[in-house]
Amino acid sequence: MIKENQKYLNRLHVVIDAVVIYCSFCFSYYLRFECALTKYIFPQAPYWRRLWQYQGMLLVLVPVYLILYAKFNLYKPKRYQNRSAEYKNLIKANTCAILFMLIYIVFMKIEHVPRSLIIIFYIISMMATLIERFVIKSFLQRTRKKGHNLKHIIIIGFSTAAEAYIDRIKANPQWGYMIHGIFDDNLNENFQYKNIYCIGKIRDLEKFLQNSSMDEVAITLSLKEYNKLETIVNMCEKSGVHTKFIPDYYKFIPTNPVTEDLNGLPVINIRNVPLTNTVNKFIKRAIDIVGSLVCIVIFSPIMAVVAILVKRSSPGPIIFCQERVGLHNKPFKMYKFRSMGVQSPSKEAKAWTTHNDPRVTPVGKVIRKTSLDELPQLFNVLKGDMSLIGPRPERPLFVEKFKEEIPRYMIKHQVRPGMTGWAQVCGFRGDTSIEGRIEHDIFYIENWTLAFDIKILFLTVFKGFVNKNAY
Repeated sequence: MIKENQKYLNRLHVVIDAVVIYCSFCFSYYLRFECALTKYIFPQAPYWRRLWQYQGMLLVLVPVYLILYAKFNLYKPKRYQNRSAEYKNLIKANTCAILFMLIYIVFMKIEHVPRSLIIIFYIISMMATLIERFVIKSFLQRTRKKGHNLKHIIIIGFSTAAEAYIDRIKANPQWGYMIHGIFDDNLNENFQYKNIYCIGKIRDLEKFLQNSSMDEVAITLSLKEYNKLETIVNMCEKSGVHTKFIPDYYKFIPTNPVTEDLNGLPVINIRNVPLTNTVNKFIKRAIDIVGSLVCIVIFSPIMAVVAILVKRSSPGPIIFCQERVGLHNKPFKMYKFRSMGVQSPSKEAKAWTTHNDPRVTPVGKVIRKTSLDELPQLFNVLKGDMSLIGPRPERPLFVEKFKEEIPRYMIKHQVRPGMTGWAQVCGFRGDTSIEGRIEHDIFYIENWTLAFDIKILFLTVFKGFVNKNAY
């Protein structure tokens, strides 16, 4: 039943998209040639007398839009589709379509298509399709929350993966999933997890599937039971039910794993680090060099003032050098404006700075709170020890401690450390959760893009310089 509903929904969605695109063009034509607000800006023309001339172009353009929407996965089931990812794909598809439109107009030598009309159509169609998808998704989510159009599933095997799967379904009723129970050989009939009960052993699965109408089976076996996987998959496929596999090793496999085809053998890369790519490394390093040089010039007056204040605040050097661990676990000297009184190495290494730390000078409190003490690290970036954006580097003694206590901690050293990072703009600065910081650092490492760096830089300007946890 769910499959039929999805099929009809997809067909309806294609029709709605076609109508929205066509109407967007007509409305754009009206704004360009007939609207009272624009008639003083653009030369006018009789509206309905000329619109028909574009119908041939629209007969080509509308199907191209629909094909691109399909190619960019915009007709996938919307139960748990990420809304921001869907909107990004929609923007990409609309941009490709408008580029096709420009090429088509030139190639077919179509006259009377002003650039202003194309720009207006691009904006109107983008807004209209974004609103359309928001309305459809909101309607479906409200419908499912009320218990309509539910997807009925069972779970095979109880493990940490099963717990995570159930937790997410329970936390998102708008997905419209109803879990009917768990099949597991190691559980008794009284077992339940968040009101999901064990309803049988794996040997009972085939009979259950024959006598029920489940929409989906989720296989969540523990690692030690993977020898049963082939048998279970065969039983599920014999019944014709859609089957999913949620691996019990999801904690150390990335969300979007990179796979390779080794002569027909699928190989999953445990960790995908985009910055190991030569082109990506070159782009990021080039931006670091140019960015650090520009920032050094811009901030040089501020650095001069801070240097004078630090010198007058207490005896000692202006610049404080501290050993940190960087790319490929190599140590380097990180520069900062000195914010504390001069102290012995043993006191210096005792711990992180805490709230109202007596070691911090009055000037030090200000420059630490505003992150001005970090400005000398622009020279670290220029040297190649650091990057403008990346995981914050840590002292060797803490690296030795954390690599034993925190799983995946050392992954952060596969890229250059940064002056600011995803963890910092999300509030993980100073004496905050190291686990949360590492989780954000790993997310950045696995999902790096140039756009992500720009986003972090933007957030740093507006919320990263002054932070309540920067003591």
